[in-house]
Amino acid sequence: MNAPLTLPWYRPVGEECTVFEHCFRDRLPMMLKGPTGCGKSRFVEHMAARLGRPLVTVAAHDDTSAVDLVGRYLVQGGETVWQDGPVTRAVREGAILYVDEVAEARSDVIVVLHPLTDHRRMLYVERHDEQLSAPPEFMLVVSFNPGYQRSLKEMKPSTRQRFVGLSFGYPAAAVEAEILRGETGVEPGLARRLVALAGKVRAVEHLGLAEQPSTRLLVDAARLIGSGLPARLACRVAIVEPLTDDPELAQAIMDLVCLVFD
Repeated sequence: MNAPLTLPWYRPVGEECTVFEHCFRDRLPMMLKGPTGCGKSRFVEHMAARLGRPLVTVAAHDDTSAVDLVGRYLVQGGETVWQDGPVTRAVREGAILYVDEVAEARSDVIVVLHPLTDHRRMLYVERHDEQLSAPPEFMLVVSFNPGYQRSLKEMKPSTRQRFVGLSFGYPAAAVEAEILRGETGVEPGLARRLVALAGKVRAVEHLGLAEQPSTRLLVDAARLIGSGLPARLACRVAIVEPLTDDPELAQAIMDLVCLVFD
């Protein structure tokens, strides 16, 4: 008898699971928008497992080329052999393809993805002279951080309109505390204090942080405290240090840590 499937833990905060299931069934690509560490990647992992599909993840950046994603010829043992890239592999397998930080991708990557986002659901593997039709189980999901990209890169409107969109944010305090408990097993009082700390930092606009403390950072701090590290030290290394290199700003955040963990 097979063991029951264990899904990656995820706490829904709205109707996102229902929307994802409908998009999967209707063969529509999805675009997830939200700040760093708010649960976008975990959500996709959870849904891929929930739907019983393999997940292929691509972390897009400036150096990622279409060849990296589609595939290339390699010399192995004196022979030239073709090797699929992650996008080609995902299409062949009928996987869920997750392109994280898609706004960072080069234009040639976007060109490759476009035919997979409309009625064609096609991938042209130019170097292999092959055209693949995505099976019904294939799904394309992309994500990006609109706050971060506003000062750097933007997705073109013509690209954005190819996707069904979902916005993610940091959840309400009670829900975020529940997420910390579900991820780490810490006691409720500690979860509430960490969430309260994040709320204080997020509320102080004059700090000028490039990114606000994410739920992911709170999870890391909770794990360290749960393993026995003193709370203030755990918050410093898991929250303060990742947020800033500025000594004065770091001290200002540590002052808030000391207020919460007195």
